[in-house]
Amino acid sequence: MERLFRSSNRGWFGIYLAVLLIVAEQVLAELRYSIPEEVNEGTAVGYIAKDLGLDKASLVDRRFRVVPGSKEAYFEVNSDNGALQVRRKIDREEICHGSGACLMELKILVENPLEMHHVVVDIADVNDHYPSFSENEQTFEIAEHSSLGTRFQLDAARDPDAGINSIRTYTLTSNDHFDIEVIQSEEEKVPYLVLKKSLDREQKKKHVFILTAADGGKPPKSATLNISIIVLDSNDNRPAFNKEIYQIEIQENALVGTTLTTLNATDPDEGTNGEIEYNLSKTLPRKAYEVFRLDSVSGAITLENALDFEDSDTYKLDVQASDKGQPPLIGRCRVIIKIKDVNDNAPEIEVTSLSDTVSEDSKPGTVISLVSVTDKDSSVNGKVIVQIDGNVPFELKPSYKENIYSVVTKEFLDREKDQQYEMTIKGTDCGEPPLSAIKILRIQISDVNDNSPQFSQNPLQFYLRENNVAGASVFSVSATDNDVNQNAAVIYNIVRQNDVTSFLNVNSDTGQISALKSFDFETLKTFQFQVVATDSGTPSLSSNVTVNVFILDQNDNAPVILSPLSSNGSSEGVEE
Repeated sequence: MERLFRSSNRGWFGIYLAVLLIVAEQVLAELRYSIPEEVNEGTAVGYIAKDLGLDKASLVDRRFRVVPGSKEAYFEVNSDNGALQVRRKIDREEICHGSGACLMELKILVENPLEMHHVVVDIADVNDHYPSFSENEQTFEIAEHSSLGTRFQLDAARDPDAGINSIRTYTLTSNDHFDIEVIQSEEEKVPYLVLKKSLDREQKKKHVFILTAADGGKPPKSATLNISIIVLDSNDNRPAFNKEIYQIEIQENALVGTTLTTLNATDPDEGTNGEIEYNLSKTLPRKAYEVFRLDSVSGAITLENALDFEDSDTYKLDVQASDKGQPPLIGRCRVIIKIKDVNDNAPEIEVTSLSDTVSEDSKPGTVISLVSVTDKDSSVNGKVIVQIDGNVPFELKPSYKENIYSVVTKEFLDREKDQQYEMTIKGTDCGEPPLSAIKILRIQISDVNDNSPQFSQNPLQFYLRENNVAGASVFSVSATDNDVNQNAAVIYNIVRQNDVTSFLNVNSDTGQISALKSFDFETLKTFQFQVVATDSGTPSLSSNVTVNVFILDQNDNAPVILSPLSSNGSSEGVEE
């Protein structure tokens, strides 16, 4: 897929974007863009709709948007042109620390059909910070007989910018006695004063220099540190560590009280001039003093409070070794402590769903939700196993990216059997011991009109006494529908098949049937008709029932003498 990178800036940034474009072509599972920090609001990051192959005309209807979150507030999508835009200015140093890549991960959601895409935006550094020293002045007390080549560690300048825009050079004002030497540690340059010519207190008691730290920006930015050298007349050896930089690794679940290492500095002087006291530098972050303790006598560094790899994976301790001479001399070293990750975080499960309701006529394989699983301990456990617990008609299917799953129907649904389901989505990592997290997903099944009204029995039989009151209710029919709401609302109608049905009415809502005339058993003893029950669904469903009515006789006729009897028992005539 071709990537488009557009920005209001030009020059070197265009070359940088071109390099990132070549790298991004190799990534199939996500889109990658790059912008410099501090660009104006509304700056286009990339034309994401085009890169995803989406129709710009459908973006509004499909609710093309950035899924809300803490970092996503910096970006928004333009539904008119499909561009990913900067929503508010981005300060790289506020979001990311250090010189590594500053990546912001976004989730882009479109609907109908539901899709979620991952976008990674690389925030490129610009040279918007000046280098700075923690103090304006640094003073050294140096014995006049210090050996040539002796080095004295200077406070390193700090620059929150990254890469070429961080500290690049240190320069010292021209003088006869000292040179500047820079040692590259793992992440920064540490300046040292190097004695190149012996000092003579009787000639000059104090030397003053200016150390300039400059970054690699164009034009470069710089900061200065005043350096004062006080030449001492005695105690001409300072404590020295056997290393200038110590590297230590420790697991984050190490017990409080564990000894990480024991530092050892030596001083060839005798008596109090050779007695050493260890101390942490006063310019460290406050967290370092809370987590570690340095024994001033033994030099042992012990764990004072629990570690957390997810909070900080590296600590840098500047340590001073002071002798007890008058005045004391100080040696310095740096201790870099790397924290090793252990599996102490359960996976995190995020469910993205358009609705918590699924129609009962959904076909097997219908996607109802997307499940995203992440784990802060990814460097330790590798993959997360995700499953649905319980006997439910849903299952997980792998989606377009690892640890992204679709929740789909695995069989036909029937609301009349189960109106709702509650499923437990469980994610378990592969660490030792394995840790799990669960997410409860509740699904309501919505009704469709798939049941017709049903009568309790068919045919129905009713008995009606003759001479009934015309217009009065004589009996009623009733049908039930297993659907709900409008799909279960029943309307009754009589099928007009003969003359008798013209004298019957039915209440369409209640099923009450009334006779518009009075029946006479001697004229009509039985009749039959049909009633249709129809629901209000779309389309509607119906069923009918046959109603057999039997007229019951009443004693409403006097006896009639058909023929008088003669004296000899024979009839002579008929009376009508």
